[in-house]
Amino acid sequence: MKKLLKLLDLKLETIPGIDTVTAIAPVNFSSAGKGKDKKSKQGNRELYGVFYFLAVQQIQVSKKGTPRNPVFLEYYKRKVSEGKTKIQALVCVMRRLNNIIYGMMKNKTEYILPDM
Repeated sequence: MKKLLKLLDLKLETIPGIDTVTAIAPVNFSSAGKGKDKKSKQGNRELYGVFYFLAVQQIQVSKKGTPRNPVFLEYYKRKVSEGKTKIQALVCVMRRLNNIIYGMMKNKTEYILPDM
């Protein structure tokens, strides 16, 4: 996987908590031996799980009190203060993380932690 990331010139490991990446897989819809590969409307549960754990890692705070990614932690806290539940706020972090990773893959850039 690391060779593939290097070959594709993707710098996804620059985000704290990311080491390997999974791909979205199509789902086979078939009946009576006839079928097609289509995009699942339910989503890829494995990929959802990966983004869930990445989002949790982004908002983690160490025992010393330093956050792994202060930008995502602040975003999470802001969503909770807006009235969202903790799970809804975590889903917001997942979406933002998804958009950032997509942009990094599209533009082949590395993640730069913004100043607070």
